[in-house]
Amino acid sequence: MTLIDHVDALLETPGTPPVVAAGDPVLRRPAAPYEGQLGEERLARLVRLLRETMHAAPGVGLAAPQIGIPLRIAVIEDAAQVPEEVLAARGRVPQPFRVLVNPSYEPVGEDRAAFFEGCLSVPGWAAVVARHRTVRLRGQDERGRETDEEFSGWPARIVQHETDHLDGTLYLDLAETRSLSATHHLTERWSQPTPALAARELGFPLT
Repeated sequence: MTLIDHVDALLETPGTPPVVAAGDPVLRRPAAPYEGQLGEERLARLVRLLRETMHAAPGVGLAAPQIGIPLRIAVIEDAAQVPEEVLAARGRVPQPFRVLVNPSYEPVGEDRAAFFEGCLSVPGWAAVVARHRTVRLRGQDERGRETDEEFSGWPARIVQHETDHLDGTLYLDLAETRSLSATHHLTERWSQPTPALAARELGFPLT
């Protein structure tokens, strides 16, 4: 099946596709640069499908490989509907919907922040990942316009997480393995704004 056939099959199937789970090779291979392979109309439809699938999951980001399409395309959107103390601790602010095409990032400064992180492709689990607090993101949008923007706090985490997907990297590759927690433990035990208590109880560093 060609790339176009694969995309068309997804677009023609009613509803949203299942999110590809860890263990599928498409999540472990660097995605191909997007160079207009789909054309404007098909790309627009794929972007809509990514957004609908992200909302249905629900999540704050989704990369094309997570629905089986090996192209460097991702979408992000975050309403940031969490308690004020969580917003403040994590630097989480609402992010409007946006499309990342051929994104790459680099750190701005040396500051890092460690928080629990999950992934739609690794359902039922979360782990602490130390990520750059601020990054510079370069790439294009869905119309081919160049983008060059800095992201800080939680938006920077989302950008890094989704861009990593396009390089074949899962958050677990970067996580403190001793922090790995089932979702119900995250909810019942480690729902504090920061993972400091989890670090003490589970025995992992936050740096």
